[in-house]
Amino acid sequence: MTQRMLSGLDRALVEIERALGAVFDPAPAALRPSPAEGVAEAPLDAAARRHAAGLMRVNHVGEVCAQALYFGQAAVADDERQRLRMLEAAAEETDHLSWCGERLRELDSRPSLLNPLWYAGAYAIGVGAGILGDRLSLGFVVETERQVEAHLGEHLERLPESDMKSRAIVAVMKDDEARHADNALHAGAEALPDPLPALMRFASRVMKTVAYRI
Repeated sequence: MTQRMLSGLDRALVEIERALGAVFDPAPAALRPSPAEGVAEAPLDAAARRHAAGLMRVNHVGEVCAQALYFGQAAVADDERQRLRMLEAAAEETDHLSWCGERLRELDSRPSLLNPLWYAGAYAIGVGAGILGDRLSLGFVVETERQVEAHLGEHLERLPESDMKSRAIVAVMKDDEARHADNALHAGAEALPDPLPALMRFASRVMKTVAYRI
């Protein structure tokens, strides 16, 4: 059943259900097994464990925001193919959300306490991007995924060297985000005008700083 065949109330309930799942289920069912599955757990001292948990919490927040961004764009997409493209990307981001949530549990840590706020903000951005039209909406995907890919690369450098489980997860996530950006480009993405990319980078820095601790 397509989105247009649903009533306004039905669509609202679908969006609420998606939001509750992304915000309050830290490790939803994944379609793919975790890249950390079968990787030996290395001993980490308290400081290294806290640091790894902080970085994985940031990555978890990033996936909460990715879910919200894609769902927001899908909710207002004019083209059915565009809507399905966004929902497909969101499904793959659910894998990332699950993997990060599992890893946080293994590190005796938790997701960000501000996840409802992160989700709401990203959803609003997704709706705003979608209203601008499909090509600019895809441009938001490209810019977002390129920035996420870059920060995951930074995390591979900052994670404790012995934490191979977290590293395995982040490496696969990085490859997936690069593919999402490439797919959006091939689908006809339009480059975002200045100063939007710079504003997105600033918002990302704020999120990473706060989510590392809270």
